[in-house]
Amino acid sequence: MKTYITGTGLYTPPFSISNDELVATFNQYVDSYNSEHAGEIAAGKIEALEHSSAAFIEKVSGIKSRYVMDKKGILDPKIMAPVIPARKLGEELSVMAEMGVAALQAALDDAGLKASDLDGIILACSNFPRTYPATSIEIQKAIGMVGGFAYDMNVACSAATFGLAQAVGSIASGLGRRIAVVNAEITSAHLNWRNRDSHFIFGDVATATIVEASDTPKGYEVIDTKLFTEFSTNIKNEFGFLDRSEYLAAGSQMYPDINEPVTDKLFLQNGRKVFREVCPKVSELITEQLKDNHLSPSDIKMMWLHQANANMLDLILRTVIGREADKAIVPSVIDEFANTSSASPIIVFHRYKDQLASKDLGVICSFGAGYSIGSVLVRKV
Repeated sequence: MKTYITGTGLYTPPFSISNDELVATFNQYVDSYNSEHAGEIAAGKIEALEHSSAAFIEKVSGIKSRYVMDKKGILDPKIMAPVIPARKLGEELSVMAEMGVAALQAALDDAGLKASDLDGIILACSNFPRTYPATSIEIQKAIGMVGGFAYDMNVACSAATFGLAQAVGSIASGLGRRIAVVNAEITSAHLNWRNRDSHFIFGDVATATIVEASDTPKGYEVIDTKLFTEFSTNIKNEFGFLDRSEYLAAGSQMYPDINEPVTDKLFLQNGRKVFREVCPKVSELITEQLKDNHLSPSDIKMMWLHQANANMLDLILRTVIGREADKAIVPSVIDEFANTSSASPIIVFHRYKDQLASKDLGVICSFGAGYSIGSVLVRKV
């Protein structure tokens, strides 16, 4: 019995923010900051903040807009963060679970299944609203799945491919026949919207994928999975449950208010180092995977890659397929969605999976913090 990807689902948040809207707010904040600290800037004690621009954002990333769960708070220069009301655990469905349920139901419909057909749910993403109870189990209850198992896992932007590998492995080990991998991302909440180098990067979304063992070929057969990790701090998000204790240990001079969010704990990356170090590793891993399966790069008809940066997509395409490769082999949605962390390669797969012909080969690949890289080799039935 072989394992197949038989369905995908996508939940898109209700609000979109264009680069122009984002830049207008950011520049208002910059002007206010520079005015407030004019004396310190003139004395050389601190540096003035620089304006951003829509042209700058598109040039360095390829991003034109992003979807978010809350727009008003992000575009308020005095807030610059999503404002999402708390929901009482056990009485109301959490925001992330609600997003995950919507994407999962769409994936079940795509696969022609019901929630009762599932044996497991893996919620694989970058951030979770709480430590426990697991949000995946909340989704399990809300979707109407009875029995089986659910768990949360985090490998940052690579969580989707790592989740798919775990689903394939769980099926092979006999834990179940049908497992859903859900990627719900509210990345707008972990982003420092006042950092010029990264304020434009992320967007919110949720995706879901059905992985199924079947005697009847359908969807995409999973040929192979390959995973890689190597520790690096070039992409990080350190906000966590020990913050309160660390604030207290640091003393009041460093943290005058222990309840005040500390922006240097939020998402931070060294973009240039990430570009130089990650792209070659991604290309190497995909090339090795193809060789291990007695395939050549020319056999690949499409690569559904993590939507981190348009320039990274181009580089990986050239180094895996060749300099003259058709750009259609690596479709992109980054202009519309921005970087949606774990969900991004599944958005592309969801949108473009029907464009391949029977027997065509494709690669779902993600890469990000860790460093972590995951690649899933698939063939359309």
